[in-house]
Amino acid sequence: MTLVTDTASLAALCDRLARERFVAVDTEFMRDKTYYAKLCLVQLAGAEEAVAVDTLAPGLDLAPLYGLMADPGVLKVFHAARQDVEIFVHQADAVPAPLFDTQIAAMVCGFGDAVSYDRLVRGLTGVRLDKTSRFTDWSHRPLTPRQVDYALADVIHLRPAYERLHRRLEKTGRLDWLSEEMAVLTDPATYRVAPDDAWRRLKIRSTKPKFLTVLRELAAWREREAQTRDVPRNRILRDDALVDVAAQMPQSPDELARSRAFNRDSSNGKTGRAILEAVERALSLPKDQWPTLPEPAEAPQGRQPVADLLRVLLKIKCEESDVAPKLIASSDDLDAIAASDDADVPALKGWRREVFGEAALAVKHGRLGLVYDPAKDRVTLVEVPG
Repeated sequence: MTLVTDTASLAALCDRLARERFVAVDTEFMRDKTYYAKLCLVQLAGAEEAVAVDTLAPGLDLAPLYGLMADPGVLKVFHAARQDVEIFVHQADAVPAPLFDTQIAAMVCGFGDAVSYDRLVRGLTGVRLDKTSRFTDWSHRPLTPRQVDYALADVIHLRPAYERLHRRLEKTGRLDWLSEEMAVLTDPATYRVAPDDAWRRLKIRSTKPKFLTVLRELAAWREREAQTRDVPRNRILRDDALVDVAAQMPQSPDELARSRAFNRDSSNGKTGRAILEAVERALSLPKDQWPTLPEPAEAPQGRQPVADLLRVLLKIKCEESDVAPKLIASSDDLDAIAASDDADVPALKGWRREVFGEAALAVKHGRLGLVYDPAKDRVTLVEVPG
């Protein structure tokens, strides 16, 4: 049996898998026309079997699957887990746990930033996966045998990939390096977007409180609309149009019609009226309820070259330690370290400080230098005499 379509078979499968030390998990879903991902298939692999669960099968109760995902005695192994986990949080109101993400583990093991599943499997097992069905319509029924085989490959090879990654992490003593990232992945708050916080994900240039207040109200309105109607945010109003309306702060249909995304008819329609009401709500708030953002901090004079040196240093140290730079520090983190020795960034804490942070501070204060070695054709580190 490779495709489960009834509740009794699913319950029996989950009972068997509950005896496993770990289960490989993957999902297939569609999201191009909805706000919430439409779960179409769940693939599960134990030591002796790999099965796809047809989540769209009529009458199928997914409670046994949700029970397995919540079983604390079974490790759930995903690759690039965030979107998969988000689906379970939405549908079952629980994060699959305990959880292991092979993409994050691969970053610790030197496979680079956000390595793809097929590249990871090829690197660890030598198997080349067939990805020709990657863009198939998983909501269409019936599923073809080729579709099912393709989907199952994503968990069949995930098991040996996990085992080999785990052995590497044990051998190098790096299992603890994953704890911070796994904590983020297993926190339900990671997957919940409160409408009043939706404005924070937008790319904005102004930090004026009045603008931010209108933007917050408009983004919250759009988020609630998208959630209620289960459509993508941009089907309601595109990001750039939302920011433009917030900047214009229209208070009448005629003023709204001057925005790029509206004309006289649409500004008088249902969406136009809802936008004007959101702007009115925002402008009626007292100033002590306006949100604020700190002004972008300008790096102290002369610190930009320091940040540039730290970028080179990060590459060197990550190559030495065989770990992905993205896992150590972002570009903003490096700017923060260049500006302050006490920057509140992960790179100056825990294992990241050992790998990179101490050396970063040494470079910043002239105790460590970067020089080009023509014999090795690379930049190397040298201690600078005190």
